Amino acid sequence: MVTQTLRHEDPRIDMTDLMFTLYPYAKSLHIMAVISWMAGLFYLPRLFVYHVEQAEKVEAVKPIFLVMERKLLKLIMGPASVVTWAAGLFMVFTPGLVDWSYIWPWTKGISVLAMTWFHHWLMYRHKDFEAGRNTLTGRQFRMMNEVPTLLMVVIVVSVIFKF
Repeated sequence: MVTQTLRHEDPRIDMTDLMFTLYPYAKSLHIMAVISWMAGLFYLPRLFVYHVEQAEKVEAVKPIFLVMERKLLKLIMGPASVVTWAAGLFMVFTPGLVDWSYIWPWTKGISVLAMTWFHHWLMYRHKDFEAGRNTLTGRQFRMMNEVPTLLMVVIVVSVIFKF
């Protein structure tokens, strides 16, 4: 007796199977990238605080802070944000994983967009430092340092409780 394998005529079925197979890898990559991205989003405003407060006292530290900030942005935060978005979008487009009738995907999505805005806001603040035109104080950067924390709370609560 010859066993015949069934072949799907619809290529979308094969793609869906592939996406479900890759889902745990995408989710793992997403979590690792989010951790890296968040570390940068927490640390860069703190670096800006030190940059503002120490550069007023010692001019020689300015280039050191600029290098640290640039490397954090380019080598950690930039790639981590891209991987976070790519893996997240892969999961969003995996059929059947997200029920858009709930509120949680919308609150998470809005919070991720806000997190991305904050990342870009930090990039512009770094450019201000490079150009010597920073006008913000250490206190203002300390206050802005709370933004990623608040967004993280909304994202985690949204994903865990799935309201």
